[in-house]
Amino acid sequence: MIPSDETFDGTWPYRARYTEAAGFRQHYVDEGPPEARETLVLLHGEPTWGYLWRHLIDPLARRHRVIVPDQMGFGKSATPPDSDYLALDHIDNLETLLVDVLDLNRITLVLHDWGGPIGTGFALRHPDRVDRIVAINTVLPLGMPGYQDLMNANHADSAWFRWAGAAQANGTLDEILGNAGSSVTHLMLALQTITRPEIVTPTWIRAYAGHFTDRAACRGVIRFPQQLVTLGAKPPLPLPDPAAAAALRAKPAVLLEGMRDTALLPRYIIPAFREAFPSAPVIELPNAGHFPQEDAPDALLTALELFLRTTESLAVTRG
Repeated sequence: MIPSDETFDGTWPYRARYTEAAGFRQHYVDEGPPEARETLVLLHGEPTWGYLWRHLIDPLARRHRVIVPDQMGFGKSATPPDSDYLALDHIDNLETLLVDVLDLNRITLVLHDWGGPIGTGFALRHPDRVDRIVAINTVLPLGMPGYQDLMNANHADSAWFRWAGAAQANGTLDEILGNAGSSVTHLMLALQTITRPEIVTPTWIRAYAGHFTDRAACRGVIRFPQQLVTLGAKPPLPLPDPAAAAALRAKPAVLLEGMRDTALLPRYIIPAFREAFPSAPVIELPNAGHFPQEDAPDALLTALELFLRTTESLAVTRG
């Protein structure tokens, strides 16, 4: 767990807030006016933490309340030894934070990587609390008929999933990700793709590797891919309630897609999104890989703010 006062040379200046309502010490950032009409929840995935959103928090917090949780096992959140780190566990944790602790409504979910399935799981439980959905290089499992075929094709084609599948099969996945303090930034660069290697400074490496101090601290980063690449594994989330899925599909949504992603390949991720949201916009970011927040933060922010402005009245009407 990264110390609460760590700023990584001033690149992460946000006040650390904590709750233990979900049974572990969970860190989150809460910026912007608390009385704002809408709240943006920025949710990271594998193998990042809230630091991923550092370029977007201040601009978005000028008009919105911005909540940035760290998933269990990542960033400034704890890594409890007694959790299975399944997707459903992360959904439970998010629900506890957003509902029981913060009691949020009028939520816009901004989701990346595993943040997509986790945020979708939360939204299916509480569609009345969610106004809009922003997907960034992620998937939203809403039970559409062609979704699993597209995911299977992606996993067979993707550099990240081909590596993770082979490593799980030959027994090296635990070893490599169990040493994530040494391997994690290389995997981000080589198998998920960061298109601007010049951003990879010693501070950047320290920020992304900082949680993974020993094997016990790597439980979360190991468990995410295992849920998808273990032979015979079932989908990590059950099929959604059709009524809840229909309610979410009626909400404003957008996909912001880094087109050089080598983990979740755009040729599968864009059709998967369009199955659920056939009329929603897809904004392609041609020079970004799996992490547009790192590769193209200005373009990502512009696209996100455009979506927020153009859907504001629609979200209010439906809310």
